Amino acid sequence: MENQRPLILVSNDDGIISKGISELIKFLRPLGEIVVMAPEGPRSGTACSLTTNEPIHYRLVRKDVGLTAYKCSGTPVDCVKLAFSTVLSRKPDLVVGGINHGDNSATNVHYSGTMGVVIEGCLKGVPSIGFSLCSHEPDADFTACGPYVRDIVTKVLQHGLPALTCLNVNFPTDKELKGVRVCRQAKGQWTNEWENFAHRGDTSYYWLTGEFVDSDPQDESTDHWALANGYAAITPTTVDATAYALAEEMKSWF
Repeated sequence: MENQRPLILVSNDDGIISKGISELIKFLRPLGEIVVMAPEGPRSGTACSLTTNEPIHYRLVRKDVGLTAYKCSGTPVDCVKLAFSTVLSRKPDLVVGGINHGDNSATNVHYSGTMGVVIEGCLKGVPSIGFSLCSHEPDADFTACGPYVRDIVTKVLQHGLPALTCLNVNFPTDKELKGVRVCRQAKGQWTNEWENFAHRGDTSYYWLTGEFVDSDPQDESTDHWALANGYAAITPTTVDATAYALAEEMKSWF
């Protein structure tokens, strides 16, 4: 139908009852028909993982005009796959992940369940965007994100995205943002990643922690610099993992 509103699939990795996904739904509702399939509980750090050792299930939790929401027992990627297979009436115009409670810039893109949502949508040939706020607080303030979420989503619905390319969007916690910067992914690595918190008999127990060390924090082209200086950071991200330059070089090896 010509006048059909855009169909937007929403998921996350913080769970169906997180404030971030509630705020995202609020921001998106004026822009299209919203279908939510999100984990029933927290699934942070699950990246693109799948549930393969047990069956999963989903249940309707909300049905309003323009909004249908389900909770699912699986991972964020399970949610997207299941939504495509069972509840969507047609191929969505957009897949959106978030708004994540926590920074998914730099190498965090590889660990993020929120970006797992986005990558799965991208692999299914749908323009996909992940939104994250650099705060882990359960009651974080997402107010400043709203106009940017709506603007970015509107532009992607208008222009689309190239095949196998998605957007990783991160917001600083500033109450007023300076604007948007289109960035590259910062380089660096996590250090001091494990904290030993208990020792019982011959078994030690560890909690994942650590800090990210940026290899060049003064580089103004990176998402880390943008966030540290009060900008929303948009990092176009490709899911084609081929190292093309090395592939060409290796042809001369054989």
